[in-house]
Amino acid sequence: MAARQGLMGKSFELAAEAYSDATGGHMSKDSLRRVTEGWGQVVEEKREAEAKQLYVAEVPQPVSQIVTVNKPIQELANISSDGGMVLLREEGWKEVKMSVISEVKPKIATSTKPEVSPEIRTPRHALSGRAAVLTRHSYQAGLWNADEMGQHQYLEGARRQVGSCRRLSSVNDGAPWIDRITTNNYPQAVQIIDWYHADERLWKVSKAAFGEGSLQSQQWVEQQANLLWHGCVKEVVSALHALDWKHISCLDDVRQSPAYFENRQSSHWKWNCRKWHQYRCASPHEKAGSWLETKKRSSHVSCIERFP
Repeated sequence: MAARQGLMGKSFELAAEAYSDATGGHMSKDSLRRVTEGWGQVVEEKREAEAKQLYVAEVPQPVSQIVTVNKPIQELANISSDGGMVLLREEGWKEVKMSVISEVKPKIATSTKPEVSPEIRTPRHALSGRAAVLTRHSYQAGLWNADEMGQHQYLEGARRQVGSCRRLSSVNDGAPWIDRITTNNYPQAVQIIDWYHADERLWKVSKAAFGEGSLQSQQWVEQQANLLWHGCVKEVVSALHALDWKHISCLDDVRQSPAYFENRQSSHWKWNCRKWHQYRCASPHEKAGSWLETKKRSSHVSCIERFP
């Protein structure tokens, strides 16, 4: 009870008050913090041991002998991974790597309003009406390097049984480390570039090349976004290379945009957003990131789980 309040509360002081209200007993905020962090340490050590045991190739064991299956997904599943910065007590800003496994559910139509034809639908039209929703999320997050993140991603995937579901997708921003661990763990996963990440990159390029707020900037980015939406990645790459980069002042990340799109033209990646946009739902990372902002209490931020 105390640990649960410590995990859910916005502060240990508020959690201690909630604990007292619920039980009638008294617990100081310092005591509740020790209980919560102690519980977290035990869970973290258990998960670390399970993750490493799953990766011991010399001693192959059935997954069921190592982990307990929980909330398995049988039909459609999605794995999304990302990194983000959190402010830790006495340590400053650190990068947290996170993996989220979700069940993909078709969205039930609630309106009889006719939709725009899929062949002429633009990104703005399509994203206003999602064809699927992500639900039943489970999170794994920690101060890990990419390989450690890969172990925990695989561990949670084993618990959710995503390896045997009918279809597995991975919506992410295309970072090399995410591609590597996801491909190693689940080569059957259909990797899909997150639309908003790609669209944001195009907007940054257009602002740097043509000036923020200019008509030329808006026309250029809308043209490239529509090409990208219909899977015409080669045309977008050509347009990016055609820009006069010698006279464009921008950050290195923006300058690398031609290579970003060019290196992701293989069949390994799915860019035809008109076809795949149903997998672009409200990012569970956004929800998890907001929740993590309230958990800046120690470096033990791994093994976070929730099933809304």
